[in-house]
Amino acid sequence: MINAQNICKSFNNGAVRVLKGVSVNIEKGDFAVILGASGSGKSTLMSVLSGLEKADSGSVIFDGKNISEMNDKQLTEFRREYVGFIFQQYYLLAHLSVENNVKLGADLVKNKDYLEIIKAVGLEEKLKRKPSELSGGEQQRVCIARALAKRPQALFLDEPTGALDEQTGREVLDFILKLKKEQGFTMIMVTHNENIAQTANTVIRMNSGKIAEIYKNSASKSAFEIGW
Repeated sequence: MINAQNICKSFNNGAVRVLKGVSVNIEKGDFAVILGASGSGKSTLMSVLSGLEKADSGSVIFDGKNISEMNDKQLTEFRREYVGFIFQQYYLLAHLSVENNVKLGADLVKNKDYLEIIKAVGLEEKLKRKPSELSGGEQQRVCIARALAKRPQALFLDEPTGALDEQTGREVLDFILKLKKEQGFTMIMVTHNENIAQTANTVIRMNSGKIAEIYKNSASKSAFEIGW
């Protein structure tokens, strides 16, 4: 599904080296967690794998497509068609309802069945509510629905529970894991939370811009079985 070879990425005209020859392979349908402390390069790796950022060198093959060679316009089209994103911040449009925020994602791929995904995240009774009328967990579920309404081949998540309290964080993570099981998309999540890594199939541990370890969990835990 995603094969990255010898990825290097720097910022500030090369003064800050963030990724230092990273190679990783993520299989179709996998749930991979990229784990590491702040500054380890995990979010930058996610950005490169998803096409948000271009690597300085190396290659990223996504389902047979070499996104490393795409120009900005091609990368925009690639992200719109193949990739969904969920971030720690919600990035919802305050003046739009739940339905219309989700419809924004659905419209990118002309998906007319977006109400089904709203129902799947348990917000069918709050279609007309604005983000300010929702709890933090509900707002994050709107973000999940908006991302999945695009029917992405891969879903990228950057600390999706980082702004939530423990109970809400567990509930949101549980929603994500159930939807992944039902729909079978590939999922890549960035986190510094060691416990959340126990819910994944594959764990990619980063340190100082390099991969320190890659391992498989023998049995993935649920959101309510892990510590927090």
